[in-house]
Amino acid sequence: RTGFLGGIVGGVGRINGFLGRMRWVFCLAGAVVFLALLYWLRQFHTSSDPLFYSYLEVIGTLLSFTFAANALVRFRGTHDRISLILAFGFILSGLIELAATFGLSNLLAGGPDLQLRVPITWMVSRTLLGVVLLAALVVEKRLPNSREPSREIAAALLIVGAVGYLTSAVYLGAPGEPLIRPNALLSRPWDLIPAAIFLAAAILYQRRLRGSVSAFDRALCWTAWLNMASLLAATQSERLLDPPFTFAQLLKVTSYAVVLGGALVDNSRLFEQVRRLSISDPLTGLGNYRRLLDALNVEAERSRRTGRPFSILLLDLDGLKQINDRYGHLVGSRALCRLGNVLRIHCRAMDTAARYGGDEFALILPEAGREAAGSVARRICERLTSDGEAPPLSVSAGAAVFPEDGETIEKLLASADRALYRMKGRRTGTVSLARIAACL
Repeated sequence: RTGFLGGIVGGVGRINGFLGRMRWVFCLAGAVVFLALLYWLRQFHTSSDPLFYSYLEVIGTLLSFTFAANALVRFRGTHDRISLILAFGFILSGLIELAATFGLSNLLAGGPDLQLRVPITWMVSRTLLGVVLLAALVVEKRLPNSREPSREIAAALLIVGAVGYLTSAVYLGAPGEPLIRPNALLSRPWDLIPAAIFLAAAILYQRRLRGSVSAFDRALCWTAWLNMASLLAATQSERLLDPPFTFAQLLKVTSYAVVLGGALVDNSRLFEQVRRLSISDPLTGLGNYRRLLDALNVEAERSRRTGRPFSILLLDLDGLKQINDRYGHLVGSRALCRLGNVLRIHCRAMDTAARYGGDEFALILPEAGREAAGSVARRICERLTSDGEAPPLSVSAGAAVFPEDGETIEKLLASADRALYRMKGRRTGTVSLARIAACL
């Protein structure tokens, strides 16, 4: 048997190694196809419509602003510093690109000489965004969680503002102006500077996926790769609005759409997690009192509409205080979880189990009468007694049927509660098992 399992493990390892090698083969093939596409686009000597370029810039700006808003919402809920810094980075980058849209007409009207200059707004916005991506990683590594959100916002604004100022100062104060060399192998070699920054960011975000695999993290990684590809495409542009330049703009806007999509998907997951936490008991994982009332209202409306009754079963864990005093609160909490597991595993999918109070639980049984409720209570007691853990547990139960025992939720719960305490007062019954057994 050991040899057989070892063979399986070895086979799985070889398959993983093969898939890893094939991944690099696919990446290399993709890079070759991408370079061939750039060479093919460079052969066309046409120009796209300036209006189309303006539309792309406006769409990219709107996407970056929308992502920033979602990132700020994410920071408010998770205090994730990387979201906060990227939010302000995308806002500033979007503003710069919006300014570039208004300056395009001046470039086009300035004659051929101006069209052979790389727009400074392009260089600043691309470099700014790449540096912000790296700065967010550095801040996250040093200080992963925020403790004072108001100060964090001010610090993020300071970081992004400093990056924007330094990036602008470097390009505006550079001795050489970013020019386009139409006949060179790389017509715009200056684009290699932000491309290298995005390459570093892509590699670091790729490594980050080993410990974090949310949609937001994957989107950040893809955004870095797409921006790097966008800048590589721009290096082949021989003039403004030619096919490589337009392709670079499309890749840039696509990267914004990817990061926005990742933020939306991850935010929806976070919102669902918050909603689930708001209606569940943190200890047992069952529904809480709010979830119980919602389910009771739904079942009452269904019963009035169909004329079919439903039952509610209240369960009280016997002797919880004695368990806490004798064995400690950890054992007492485990006792509550044991009863919660029985309710979760051994009940129908249509039933709703909830923690009603400290040691009280409730089980809603749709389309079940009093006899069915008693049968369920006995089964729960048997499962709890035979779970094999110590100390042995027992429960008392009380049932009420809608609308026979109450036509409102309050009356129904009160009726089930009276039945429960009658059972506890008798200390015996068909749904009660033995009390706490002898010591361990």
